[in-house]
Amino acid sequence: MTGGRRGPRATGPRDDGDGGSDRAQLVLLAAAVAAAALVPMALAYLTLGAHPDVAAGAEADRPGEGTLRALDRAVANASGSLGRYPWADREEAVAEFDAVLSPDVRGVESARLSETVVVDVERNSTAATAWAAGNCPRGPNRAFGDCGTVDGVVVQERAGETHLLAVGFDVTVAEPGGSAELTVVLAAY
Repeated sequence: MTGGRRGPRATGPRDDGDGGSDRAQLVLLAAAVAAAALVPMALAYLTLGAHPDVAAGAEADRPGEGTLRALDRAVANASGSLGRYPWADREEAVAEFDAVLSPDVRGVESARLSETVVVDVERNSTAATAWAAGNCPRGPNRAFGDCGTVDGVVVQERAGETHLLAVGFDVTVAEPGGSAELTVVLAAY
């Protein structure tokens, strides 16, 4: 049985110069191109609904809300950097507070001018005085002294030193869709 002729054997692809390994590289390249084409499609899918008018519409419903948040941060930052002043020098404490707060208030007023939004921020001593009458910590179990207002800033004597409690503001926000006038007292702590 040795003289029988054998037929061709079935074997896997072999690299005998006919391009078998080239075909594998071409398949990998096609897969990489397809994956790269999916990236922009995935980004487009993720950003569906993120239209600039969506954010503008939400803010237009509550004019001045962003302004009040920025003003609140500015008051907290300015009061945190205040030095120690004796109660007798409370006007000087408020003057230092003003010096730190004023640039931030100017920044809040001019932040949205390019969007034709005008913001005006003024101190309101009447609102600050009313807040002090109803909110200053006092009573038999408190060791705090008198409260007072200086230029719309509520201050209190604590252990002989001036402590800032709050600031009263009138805020006007005018934008193409309307305007809002707000009177707020923001805590300084």
